[in-house]
Amino acid sequence: MVTVYDVDAAKLINAAAKELETKAEFKAPEWGLFVKTGQHKERPPVNPNWWQVRLAAILRTVYTQGPIGVSSLRSKYGGKKEMGYKPARYVKGSGSIARKCLQQLEKAGFIKQVQKGVHKGRIVTPIGQKFLDAVANKVSKVTQ
Repeated sequence: MVTVYDVDAAKLINAAAKELETKAEFKAPEWGLFVKTGQHKERPPVNPNWWQVRLAAILRTVYTQGPIGVSSLRSKYGGKKEMGYKPARYVKGSGSIARKCLQQLEKAGFIKQVQKGVHKGRIVTPIGQKFLDAVANKVSKVTQ
């Protein structure tokens, strides 16, 4: 059985995004067409289905690194902000986008909130694990 760890991350995320487009629960909010994904960006994303790509990437991240929260996802999707004549500095990505993605995935039953000792965050459920492993299996068959 092929898992998420056995296939290329970019191919897995793109294939999972195409699968998520068919599900009604994963619609981009109406402000999704106009919003930047962080302070470090100058323009909104060019890809029309960027919301599903972000959902798939967050689901994979929760699968591999869970329990994980909004703050860690903000750090992951941050980048260098140009400061004019001053040196560029690192800023975190949008917390609202990460939060809304996590809420949609949680509502669909792909992830859930847990607390393991002092670590609080979201982990993947068996439904989410089954979904990602099935997509990974499809991707591995295509690349062979």
